[in-house]
Amino acid sequence: MCGFAGFLQSSALVAAHAMPTLAERMSGMLRHRGPDDGGSWADPEAGVALGHRRLSIIDLSVEGHQPMASASGRYVIAFNGEIYNFGQLREELGREALAWRGHSDTEVMLAAFERWGVEAALRQLNGMFAFALWDRSERTLYLARDRMGEKPLYYGWVGKTFLFGSELKALRVHPAWQGEIDRSALSAYMRLNCVPGPHSIYKGISKLAPAHFLKVRLTSGEGERPQPYWSLRETAEAGWAAPSRLDEHEAIDELDRLLRDAVGMRMVADVPLGVFLSGGVDSSTVVALMQAQSSVPVKSFSIGFDEEDYNEARHAAAVARHLGTDHTELYVTPREALAVIPQLPTIYDEPFADSSQIPTILVSRLARRHVTVALSGDGGDELFCGYVRYFWSRRLWSRMRFLPHPVRAFAGSALTSVAPDTWNALLGRAARLIPSVALREVNGNRIHKLAEIMAVPTPDVLYQGLTSHWSDPERVVLGAPEARSIATDPAQWSALNDFTARMMYMDAATYLPDDILVKVDRASMSVGLESRVPLLDHRVVEFAWRVPLSMKLRDNHGKWLLRQVLYRYVPRALIERPKMGFGVPIDSWLRGPLREWAETLLSERRLRDEGYFDPLPIRQKWMEHQSGSRNWQYLLWDVLMFQAWLENERGAAAAEAGTETTKMAG
Repeated sequence: MCGFAGFLQSSALVAAHAMPTLAERMSGMLRHRGPDDGGSWADPEAGVALGHRRLSIIDLSVEGHQPMASASGRYVIAFNGEIYNFGQLREELGREALAWRGHSDTEVMLAAFERWGVEAALRQLNGMFAFALWDRSERTLYLARDRMGEKPLYYGWVGKTFLFGSELKALRVHPAWQGEIDRSALSAYMRLNCVPGPHSIYKGISKLAPAHFLKVRLTSGEGERPQPYWSLRETAEAGWAAPSRLDEHEAIDELDRLLRDAVGMRMVADVPLGVFLSGGVDSSTVVALMQAQSSVPVKSFSIGFDEEDYNEARHAAAVARHLGTDHTELYVTPREALAVIPQLPTIYDEPFADSSQIPTILVSRLARRHVTVALSGDGGDELFCGYVRYFWSRRLWSRMRFLPHPVRAFAGSALTSVAPDTWNALLGRAARLIPSVALREVNGNRIHKLAEIMAVPTPDVLYQGLTSHWSDPERVVLGAPEARSIATDPAQWSALNDFTARMMYMDAATYLPDDILVKVDRASMSVGLESRVPLLDHRVVEFAWRVPLSMKLRDNHGKWLLRQVLYRYVPRALIERPKMGFGVPIDSWLRGPLREWAETLLSERRLRDEGYFDPLPIRQKWMEHQSGSRNWQYLLWDVLMFQAWLENERGAAAAEAGTETTKMAG
């Protein structure tokens, strides 16, 4: 796990002798991703420079140093991630008496590119990765990213210079940098609480899509369009069209085997290894399969909160005791959690408003005190039908679709005529009479959300509404038509003929790479911790899409098949409970300890002067939230995270300008 950055220039903007130094300065901004080693490489005649920061995981010797050249010298690479099947590939490549310098996966990748070519080699890699590869023979730069989007990669032309890197902060160092905010991307962010790929918050800078590679040549003055080497959509549609013929017992055995292998491959490291444990189905499965393959207690880590609605630590501890892990938990005070907030703009580098970023950072810091690598259970909800909103949407559409549009519109008006706090009071009385999971999932704000989408024409538009924060962001962001993304462009939606399957695909293609994996990558790498996600092994993904929905969704519970694997290792009683989110009480914090901070960022004058937002709807929601009549925590957090990021951005720009002025004066 590392970080890299670099540039390709067709002009002499950066002098030949300064190119390696600049590449090192750019990658130096990523020291948190790679605290163990750093280096740079440049070919001034070709106009290319690569910088790298290394977190040593496999082959801790100097033979793993990057940027690294291939045996023939044709290729030079800067690589972030891990190739889990590098041992198998090394054995296959070594059959022709290839001489190895060390035992790093980076060296194996380079040998694979030389033997099979870049695109063919990509299809053979099982891992999480992003890399920049320079082909000295063809004078071509290759950028590539792993299948599910675990590792980040930004790129773009700025004038006659092509910039690329693991994080945006590295690109800002280059003298060609301009950094104009993309209002259309901001509008998309307000809907989704993250900037969706392929966009970034800056004009002209993109995220490379998962499972894609890009070739850039100076001779043409531009890059070719990114090309896929694997397709999640094709995988989902093919699996749905030709489902597995395995019976239930065979399917459980096969998933157990695949997950054991995926987890086992991710346990290979030359440094201490651990795992995040929340006590839910996904993380408990990963921990169980790790412990089953370990001769010593696995190191597991959990974060706890005194607020019971946000605390899963006691459930995690029970699972840890049963499995016999070496468990560490830390109960975090509100003061400790709040102290993270000023650091969020720097850690996430562009606006990002999933508030579970806070506990993710805290558990990463806890784990880093003991280990350098931590496995996580992300991906299970998207692959095995785990989100509560799938059941909500499924039930809702099945009941709505028979009603004429005017009837639905009238019902929506009737529902919103009752205030959310009144609904909560009514539901509280009902819960005493009819205790059920369904009632625990309902509250006044969700009822109002439901009312807003009752007149939608299709189930897919219904789901889009349920997963949107600001449902009409173009009315909030000034002068900004919303940027198109998979989430909002029907042409990019799957052709699956089942609504639940389409919801799962949509989340796997958007929410997972743009939110969940961004959250985990930036949080863990901010402290130099490598996170690995075994449920996203592409073999598991392909198998999951061949599994019939009846083996995922059963008796109004998701992840049936995954649960059956887990119950081989952990008693059902330790797992069966209502699903909890991994979050913090932002709603009450905004009325309490964060109120003054938020009021400053959301002041009408400030919003108007900055010119990005219409202050009226934001101020209205802020006042309603403060009064307690509505809970607008998610929508307000979207605005606050942009405002905090913007403030941080301007501070960094002012500091950089001051540094340059000092240099010139000297």
